[in-house]
This record gives sequence, structure tokens and C-alpha cells, in this order.
Amino acid sequence: MTWYQSLTFIEILFGVLFLALYVGYLLRVRRVALFFKQRPHGVWFKFLLRHTYLILLVIAVLGPSFGAMKKEIKTIGKDLYIAVDLSQSMDATDVQPSRLEKAKHEVQRLISRFNSDRIGLMVFSNEAFIQSPLTFDQNALLLYTQTLRTSLLPYSGTDFAPVLQLALEKLRPQTASAAEEQKARVLVLISDGEDFGGNVEALAEQLREENIRVYTLGVGTTDGSRIPVGRSFKKDQEGQVVLTQLNPEPLVRLAELTGGAYFEVNDRVSEVSKLISAINNIEGELRESKTIDVTANKYIYPLALALALILLDMLITVKLVRI
Repeated sequence: MTWYQSLTFIEILFGVLFLALYVGYLLRVRRVALFFKQRPHGVWFKFLLRHTYLILLVIAVLGPSFGAMKKEIKTIGKDLYIAVDLSQSMDATDVQPSRLEKAKHEVQRLISRFNSDRIGLMVFSNEAFIQSPLTFDQNALLLYTQTLRTSLLPYSGTDFAPVLQLALEKLRPQTASAAEEQKARVLVLISDGEDFGGNVEALAEQLREENIRVYTLGVGTTDGSRIPVGRSFKKDQEGQVVLTQLNPEPLVRLAELTGGAYFEVNDRVSEVSKLISAINNIEGELRESKTIDVTANKYIYPLALALALILLDMLITVKLVRI
């Protein structure tokens, strides 16, 4: 037999105190009965009855467990990488306070909603790097997210190819086991869609073959905005102020090629809740099943017997002194 709970020092102390006070009460009753030359046998009956159901209540609280049985445990989870665009255009303010700050807020929402999954963080512009490997540690992920800024990477254009290649390397199964092949693997790519690279379609096809879905989140507006640089704004080689706009087409195309979906965050709406629902709807890819030996908590039996004795105690009255 095993127990779900254990007695602490405080519980034992109160039990001993209760017993001492009850014995003191019995001795006083005995003195009164002897004074009237009577024997209070009913008091001892109540004593035994009450201590019996008290002990039964304690046993019920401790949770006696016996009777071995088999139980199948199944877990469903995902490996999820979140890739955040840190190109200079993410400093644009068409989405307040900026595209990047809004993206960081939404990443924190994503992390908090997938607490049973392994999550990693990538950053990219024309290069891609792992900011945090796959982990269950949400606090570390939130801390890494707060430190994201465009100055972490060299000021250059955006290229989806390096981050897709990195995701392919990190999410590709390392072993040939069936469990690894069935594991749900997801990349959430957050960008304003300004892709100046190439080779995206070939990499997207490889991701699809490896069963890695890419969900894209476009941040910005089609009206666009200027890019703050110090106290001024970014200018092109001809001295004209650069206007950056959300370009959803490459993001939509990338999601379609990999079996994912495209969502958007702009100055009016945020579709992150839809993104979360779409990822949650990926079922059955990771199923780890094992059978373990468990014991059943039988607290109900001592509890039921204790309640019956309490009812009996209420119904039976004992006369201590007959005059």
C-alpha cells in the first residue's frame, strides 16, 4: 500500500493535543460519575466511536492507494521555431509603436499559449542565427524576446533563404525513428515581407518534403511608413526618403508551398489568435505512448465509513449521570 499524502509535524501535534484534552474531559466525567456513585460506561463507548471515525478521516486524507493497475499515458506536442525579421525596415512605425515592437508583443503571446511544446527563437535579415534553441523554458524565451532589436544584425536587406535553410537543419529529424518522423514541426516566420533573396521555392519544397509547415505573419501596412534612423529617416542613394510597405505576396506564397497559412498584423487588426488556433489544430503528429503501473486512491472507503460512524454518533445519546 502507498499513500498520496503524509502527516506533518503540525498535524501530529494537533492530534496529540486533541487526544490529551479529550482524556482530560473523560477524567472529569469519571470524577463526577464516581461522586454520584455511578459508572459512566457510555463515555468510553463515545470515546472509542469518535476516535475511530477521526482515525478513518485521517486515513482518507492521506489517500491509501493499493491495487496495481496499468494506465496508458499519451502526450501530444510540437517543435516550434519562431523566426523574427530584424532588418531595418522592421523599425517602421506604421504599426505602433513599431513593427518590431509589435512583433515582440505577439511573440510573447505565442510563447505563453504553447507552454506544453518545445519552442525556439531565430533572428534573421540577410543572415539567420539561433537566438534560443528548442526549450520548454518560457522565462528564458521571454527574456530573449525582450532583447530583440534591429541593431543585433548588420543593416542590410531581408533574405528568407538563410532562415529557411536554418529551420530545415534544426527541425529535420536527427534519427530515422517513427516517433521523430511523426513529430509536428512548425516554423512561424514574422516579417514585413520585403524579401530581396532567392531560392525560396526550392527550400520551401524541401521543408514540405520534411513535413515542416511554415506559418507566416506579416507585420505592417500596405500604405507603408518611413524608417527612423536617429533623428531622421532612411534615404536611398539618390537622397530620397525610403518608404517601406508590407509585402504579403512572398509570405503568402511561402505558407502555401509548405502547407501552412498566412496571417497579418496591421494598424487595425491582429490575426495572431487565428495563427494560434491554426497551430493548435495540428493534431496527431507527435504521439508518445507508454504504459505505467499506477495504484488507485481508495480514500472513498474510509471516508464513507467515517461518515456512517459520525451519523451513528449523532443518533446515539449517552446519559452520564442518572438521578
